[in-house]
Parts: sequence; C-alpha cells; structure tokens
Amino acid sequence: MTGFNIKTHWQKIYKEKGPADVSWFQAEPAISLELINNCELALSDPVIDVGGGASVLVDRLINSGYSRLAVLDISAQALAESKRRLGDDAERVQWIECDITAYEPREPFALWHDRAVFHFLTQSGDRKNYVSVLNKALRPGGHLIMASFAIDGPEKCSGLPIVQYDAPKLLSELGPGFRLVEERTESHITPGQQIQKFAWFRLVRVDD
Repeated sequence: MTGFNIKTHWQKIYKEKGPADVSWFQAEPAISLELINNCELALSDPVIDVGGGASVLVDRLINSGYSRLAVLDISAQALAESKRRLGDDAERVQWIECDITAYEPREPFALWHDRAVFHFLTQSGDRKNYVSVLNKALRPGGHLIMASFAIDGPEKCSGLPIVQYDAPKLLSELGPGFRLVEERTESHITPGQQIQKFAWFRLVRVDD
C-alpha cells in the first residue's frame, strides 16, 4: 500500500466516527471483564489495554478498583475520547500514544489485554515485533487476553485486511512461552447490525 500510514488511517477513523459508531464498539465489554476476573489479579497489579482507544473497559476496571492501569493506542483521537469521558478519573490512567510494534515498556505488566489489535498485523515482521514487545512487557506468570477474528470471521475490518486465528495458529505466533488456559467464541453485533465472529484466548506466560 504505497504511501499508506497506519497512524493517519486510525486518526481518520476516529475523527469521522463517534466511539459508538465504529464496528468494534461494545457498550459493555462483558467477555473481557469475565476473563480478567478469571485471572484473579490483585487490584494493585499493573494492567495494560493494548488498542484500548475509546473502549469503556478502562472505566469498568477503574470502577472495580484497579489502581495501576495503562491504555495504549496508536490514535491520539481515540485516547482523547476516553480522557474526555472519564473526566477527573483520567488522571488515574497512564495513556500511551504508540504503535504497539514499537512500544518500549517501562514496567512489567501482570495483564496484557488486546481486543482486535494483533489480527491487524498481516506482515510477519510486525507480528514478531509485537511478540518481542509482549515478552518484554509481560512478567513471568502474567496473563495475556487476546481476541481476534475467528477462522470463520471477517477477512477485513475498517478497510484493512486482517489475519484470522484459532488457538494453534495463535500459539505458533506467540511461541513456547505461553500456555493456553481458556478459550471463548463470540458473535459480536456491530452498530450496523452485522455479525463478526471473534475468538478469545486467555494465556499465561510460563517462561522465566
């Protein structure tokens, strides 16, 4: 894609559409919250939501008492939406405007949550960079929650191609340092009343 800039693309998406109009909008991130609860974290454990943008997941985690939250997104516009929505509570969150494949973590996290970022990485080099960042950022014994379009799900999103995943395919990308502990499926209904089939995975980092 000659001249294509991924940051510009996502900035344009969030400038042209409200947070509730994008296809991945969820009024209630129920599966994310269930899987996070299953991790049995301490409320003081550090948590990062990768591609969290304008998602209300951070609101729910604040309300649940989590005290060390970070939200990373490539789009400043998306992060600004969340900051406006949270008001004073935005000061309780670390906001990171960054391409995840180039992120330099400052601390090890106990939980890395990614709903529909990894599946946009169609180039093997980008996936390897993502996994390298993940291994730097997630502490041993830490939890990884990832959602992607399922094998029978969409092949594109927001005009971009994606990579569909099932558990074996994802584990082959992540490498031997992760153990799968839980899977879910979801038929997500978009604001346009289309069905998107998602696959959810909860994994634990097992290497030293």
